[in-house]
Parts: sequence; structure tokens; C-alpha cells
Amino acid sequence: MNPDHIQPIKIRGAVITVSSSRTPATDSSGGTIKRLLEGSGIEISHYAIVPDTIEAIRYEVIKAMKSANCIVLNGGTGLTHDDCTIEAILPLLDKRIEGFGEFFRTISFGEIGSAAMLSRSIAGISGGKAIFCIPGSTGAAELATSRLIVPEIGHILTHANK
Repeated sequence: MNPDHIQPIKIRGAVITVSSSRTPATDSSGGTIKRLLEGSGIEISHYAIVPDTIEAIRYEVIKAMKSANCIVLNGGTGLTHDDCTIEAILPLLDKRIEGFGEFFRTISFGEIGSAAMLSRSIAGISGGKAIFCIPGSTGAAELATSRLIVPEIGHILTHANK
């Protein structure tokens, strides 16, 4: 890859767990995302746990965007009646990163089989900031963060801010 293709950008992370039952002490997925981002040199500037409501999710993302340019939401991406993370985030996106969900499900298929199709993981750009929505399991958090988000976030933010 051309080194000029990725510009030096200070990456600041936000982790938002969408759950009506988790607490900071029981949020293993959020903890995994924070650990992986920090381990790659990304400072965490925002962390929150919010209930499964469109209003709460949007409010927290907009709040996180004030200090972070890499926002990772985990939870609320499935098919149950209260899963609404995708519905909350889609209207905020200027552009979608279609390959993120495609790659996430492809890699997941190799690990969990056809159940991977139940994931509605998405990613996109909003105001020059990257937003990722992933399932709330610790395995999904590990996979998405280590194999997709961390390796490409500098590249994504370079393009999002041209």
C-alpha cells in the first residue's frame, strides 16, 4: 500500500454498549473492545452503556462524536423486537461501508456457521467520523475490533476526511 494513502490522524475511540442489563462490571464485550483499541494505541475518550432505545443510542453517539472519531457500538444488532441499534444509526450515516458487514459475516461464518446471517453489523461515516455497529457477544467484539476495525481505521479516517 502506498504510505501516502494513509495520513497521520489522531484516532480517539468511543465504546458504546447497547444493553438494558449490563453494567461496567459485567460488560465483557465493551471491555474487550476498549482493551483492543487501547492496545493498538487508540485512546478511549468516551464509554457508555445505554438501553435498547433509538433515542438513547442516538443521543450517546452524538455525544461521543464530540470527542471521538472511531465509535464502536456493540449490542442491539440482532433480530429481536428490542434490537434497534441499526435503526438508530443508519439515519446518522453520510456513507455506509458495505464491506464491513459483508466481511464480518463472512469471517463469522467460518467461526459460527450459518447463524452469522443473523448479524446486521454495519459501519459508515458521519461527519468524517467512523461508526461501527457490531453484535454484543465477546467473540464478535474480538473479531470485529481485531480483524476489521483496528487494521483499517487509519485508512477509513483518511478517506473520510479528504
